[in-house]
Amino acid sequence: MCELLGMSANTPTDICFSFSGLMQRGGRTGPHRDGWGIAFYDGPGVREFRDPYPSCDSEIAKLVRNYPIKSEIVISHIRQANAGRVCLENTHPFIRELWGRNWTFAHNGQLKGIKKQPLTHYLPIGTTDSEHAFCWLMDAIRERFPKPPRRASTLHRFIQKQCDELRKMGVFNMLLTDSRHLYCYCSTKLSWITRKAPFDQACLKDAELTVDFEKETTQTDIVTVVATEPLTTNEQWNRMAVGELIVFHKGEVA
Repeated sequence: MCELLGMSANTPTDICFSFSGLMQRGGRTGPHRDGWGIAFYDGPGVREFRDPYPSCDSEIAKLVRNYPIKSEIVISHIRQANAGRVCLENTHPFIRELWGRNWTFAHNGQLKGIKKQPLTHYLPIGTTDSEHAFCWLMDAIRERFPKPPRRASTLHRFIQKQCDELRKMGVFNMLLTDSRHLYCYCSTKLSWITRKAPFDQACLKDAELTVDFEKETTQTDIVTVVATEPLTTNEQWNRMAVGELIVFHKGEVA
């Protein structure tokens, strides 16, 4: 299985600390050696890095870890291949355009029979079941909403329904964003934590690294981190329920 990492914040924030833990799972403390990727949103624009090599040894991953790119929404993924060969085009996250927005998607799991589902507007570039599922989901959203719905909750409910359908095909843990909201869907395991004042220290599980968030933040900062498995040892993470969709906006539950 792959692993996911996402962030939603109310102010541009770097993800260096959390990514430092995740990248170790990409071949050192975990078996996810088949590529990694990360997308940072800067307003409607996206700064994206992907590499088909293990993140623990990747020079690009080291750049991301050491360079504090600040963003309000981030999606990252480390891959353990089970469908589709190891190559750049099969490396998550995947990006498509709808309503003049960049949508980004990353998936953990396998979906039996997904490639039998017809596609209309969006086509995969690679050969993974994940990218096909993303194209199918984007097709469904575009067909139902040619224009953005007036109420965000209407879109949230529709995405929940489509995710429930995908979960029937297998394991579907997902992170999705439209540049404004971070959608997190749990099929088997996904956890999240919201950090806000009063801030404290956090210690990574997968690297000898501790950060004092009180020194790195302001009293108004709100930052939520979502991961397949909790990344720290001294914090209380919230485990999502099977079939649950949580939507975050600027670090808080929408």
